[in-house]
Amino acid sequence: MVWFRKWMILIHRWLGIVLSLLFVLWFVSGIAMIYAGGMPSLSREERLDKLPGLNLAQVRVTPSDAAQKAELSRPPAGVTLLNVMDRPAYRFGGREPATVFADTGEVLQDVGEAEALVIASRFMNLSKENLHYVGLLTEPDQWTITERGQLPMHKITVDDDAHTELYVSEVSAEVGLQTTRGTRALAWVAAIPHWLYFTSLRVRGELWTQVVIWSSGIGAILAMLGIVLGVIQFSRRKPHTPYAGWMWWHYVTGAVFGVFTLTWVFSGLLSMEPWNWSSGGGSGAGMRQAFTGGPIDVSRFPAPDAAAWAELLPAQQIKEIEFLWIQGEPYYAVRGVESEPVLVSANPLRIRREPFSMESLMQRVKQGNPGVPIAESQLLSDFDSYYYARGRERPLPVLRVKFADPDGTWFYIDPKMSQAVARFTHRQRVERWLYHGLHSLDFSFWYYNRPLWDIGMIVLSLGGLSSSGIGLYIGFKRVLRNVRRTYRSG
Repeated sequence: MVWFRKWMILIHRWLGIVLSLLFVLWFVSGIAMIYAGGMPSLSREERLDKLPGLNLAQVRVTPSDAAQKAELSRPPAGVTLLNVMDRPAYRFGGREPATVFADTGEVLQDVGEAEALVIASRFMNLSKENLHYVGLLTEPDQWTITERGQLPMHKITVDDDAHTELYVSEVSAEVGLQTTRGTRALAWVAAIPHWLYFTSLRVRGELWTQVVIWSSGIGAILAMLGIVLGVIQFSRRKPHTPYAGWMWWHYVTGAVFGVFTLTWVFSGLLSMEPWNWSSGGGSGAGMRQAFTGGPIDVSRFPAPDAAAWAELLPAQQIKEIEFLWIQGEPYYAVRGVESEPVLVSANPLRIRREPFSMESLMQRVKQGNPGVPIAESQLLSDFDSYYYARGRERPLPVLRVKFADPDGTWFYIDPKMSQAVARFTHRQRVERWLYHGLHSLDFSFWYYNRPLWDIGMIVLSLGGLSSSGIGLYIGFKRVLRNVRRTYRSG
């Protein structure tokens, strides 16, 4: 038993020397993540706010004609009417992305330096003299790591107080990313060290994955050894520990906050989904097809009638019109006029405020998962433990349908838009608790009662930081002492 404890102490000590700095970075950045969030990005709301309103009177090309101009070989995955370079344009999504101007039918070609500067100038509402072209990125830099799908992008700097940097997509002719000195600084103290999002590492996907998995896995072993040693080293006969000074403080903070440290680093490991343990399985692969009723048929959408739209939404500035196919019928999702998209039927043109009937939704649910019995269906007016807002809005009410299949598949259906908005298998629900539950402590009793959750997370993080920081200090002193001893003996 003595030799076993000795080896545990040695392993814990040297793993701590290697990993303490990483633990300190994780705890400090974890506190910052509560308020800074992830990497700098341009949200849909921010993008819409910058977009000029659509002038539907300029639209002279029907969606069907625009699709022919784009020479699509298959129905598009999505269609949106929006302003591109101050002109109305149809944007077709999917495997064959294309943008066709709705005034002339001209297909958008790749955007060059001059066009990128004009787009950035309009986005910032500044003259081109305040903008400076940096270059065309074909490989991600520090800020486009999560936006690689929009590359190539033109990078442009702005002469403003915020030291803004813009990235204009060569394909979409839109600003795809905006960063400021403030958001970049926050990322350096939050998301980048927390996720190890250093460019040279993150662009090597497999290497980054292995680094995170192995560092968090070994970190979990380190934390577990610390907890076990905390129990072993405590004397029942004489309630004390064999430590003093900084070692005593390391022991106490580890004993108090060690379990949280273990669950936090272990859940961080699970966020990488090692061995794909929670992926796959479940039924309902045809659910999306069942709710749409098939691919978008652009021929069923007429060219926008400016007068009819003005009568439908008087004095409203439409920023974007998304074409939807819902239960086999054409609809529009209009953005920019209200805080949430306004659903409008295409034939006839009218606003739909009422949700789709439960009968029609359940009929589609059965079509999307044929032959699988339904265990339970319930209309929820509030979030449950699996379908809830994690820093973003999610529609309510929502229809929850539980299937009696081997994987325990649950679907959540938005009655307003008649579409599946979430899906969880049994393994994914377990992962919810093992990852989000242990990592973010997002339990309903305090997660929606901020700043109570903030205070709890900060206190626990400071406790873990204290234990790790003291361990780093002790380890550094030990290494320095060994180096000096070696130097003197030499």
